[in-house]
Amino acid sequence: MRKGVLGIVPARLASTRLPKKPLYPILGRPLIEWVWRRVERMSSLDHAVVATDSNEVADVCRALGAPVVMTSAAHPSGTDRVGEVAAREEYRGFHIVANIQGDEPLLEEHHLSAAIALVRDEGWEVGTCATPLVDDEARKDPSVVKVARAENGRALYFSRAQIPYKRDDKPTHDEMGREPFLRHIGIYAYTQGALSAWVALPPSPLERLERLEQLRPLEAGVRIGVAVVGSADAGVDTPADVARLEEHLIAMGHAQPFVTHG
Repeated sequence: MRKGVLGIVPARLASTRLPKKPLYPILGRPLIEWVWRRVERMSSLDHAVVATDSNEVADVCRALGAPVVMTSAAHPSGTDRVGEVAAREEYRGFHIVANIQGDEPLLEEHHLSAAIALVRDEGWEVGTCATPLVDDEARKDPSVVKVARAENGRALYFSRAQIPYKRDDKPTHDEMGREPFLRHIGIYAYTQGALSAWVALPPSPLERLERLEQLRPLEAGVRIGVAVVGSADAGVDTPADVARLEEHLIAMGHAQPFVTHG
């Protein structure tokens, strides 16, 4: 019998812009703790684990009570790390695998459930999410990944560039608040078969060029569905993102330590 949805949080220490990103302190606690505390409460998942190649990250996660799987340090992307875990005997029975980025501490469950629904209910091989760009600075920022999709929701391309490009003028504020100007939210849901096919592919030319792992399956013809959801907080990539996140968390009343159990 199928076991439902397995959530995997890939967490690696290597980061060019934020040293030891999973362990980077956010209001005094490591980033991975904020992510895990959110993930462990998500009813969309039947089970969740952290996948890492770092003993430091593993020790922090185990102290939180998070199940940890040690993985190879050679993976070129988070999905490759997720694929290693999903292929383990104890996890092969899960019908859907969800990849929850280790730098998305404010991920909303309805975003994840929208990606899962694309696979479970609508038959897409891979599901992911996007939200209106809204901000012109984000449109220009190469650290903000943009996505263009067809009318049926199929992903056409992901890029760090300004896609789609409005030839005659920059988009108005109203235009930026709706399609086709979308920011990609880096969560994925896959069938086990699609995940296996993805990680069996070598890194592709476009993936290497843009440093976007989702271009690998897209180039190979894998169908990726994109759900457009409401507003979404950005992930954490830079010290400026950390400052923004801390301000947001304080405003949400999260300045005090989490209550731990056990």
